[in-house]
Amino acid sequence: MELRRNRGARAFALACVLGGVLLLAYPSDGALLRTIIAVGAIALGAVALVSALRPFRFGIHADGLSIRRPGLRREFRWAEVDTVVLDEPPRRGGYPTPPRLLLVPAQGVPRELVTARHPLDGRPAIELLVLDQVREQPEQVAEALTRHAGDRFVDLLARRRAAFAVPDLPVGLRGYAMDRVDRLIRRGQDALLSGDASARQAARGEIERATGAGLPIAQRGYNTFQTDTVLTALVVALADQQSSDRETAT
Repeated sequence: MELRRNRGARAFALACVLGGVLLLAYPSDGALLRTIIAVGAIALGAVALVSALRPFRFGIHADGLSIRRPGLRREFRWAEVDTVVLDEPPRRGGYPTPPRLLLVPAQGVPRELVTARHPLDGRPAIELLVLDQVREQPEQVAEALTRHAGDRFVDLLARRRAAFAVPDLPVGLRGYAMDRVDRLIRRGQDALLSGDASARQAARGEIERATGAGLPIAQRGYNTFQTDTVLTALVVALADQQSSDRETAT
């Protein structure tokens, strides 16, 4: 499977250049400010266009990964790969961040290539790709990696949803601070995935302390009632896992 570069960056670059040219050509008052804005738009568009036109290749094949993009030109055979992770960084300001692909080589990551960490165990990793750079959906990429990488591929997006599915929390005025809530939910999900009873206990304790003390209120934040419901369900899920561990041990 060959991934195709997203055309959005090229369209944005051309729009900046065209907008800057039109500003320069259109007569109006405030010529100095208009010229500064126009030149800035053209410069931004030119930089973005150069980046969009640089060589790009990302192939997922039976033999391994073939990558050619700014900052990384490598062939990774599957024998050289310990883990490939499809991850999604925590939300920012309540908005989802693009998923990314991380790779942990079997022999460790050369220091100059370390650009990330494995989201669960913290091992040094290489960020291969942010998926908003390509046209394929995360599900399509996951399917290709499942087919070719086998057990080396870890789909954390699917695993987090399976461990604890989080509904879209409504946003409004005077709600819970979104970044704080998102961090608590991610902490709980990752603890459920970890297989470590102490991690689940620690995550449960952190959520209970945070909700007991009162989550911070923001001018724009998550609806308090729905958030309380989700966090309560997450605490119950963490407690249920601990109960299952005890039953298994006995």
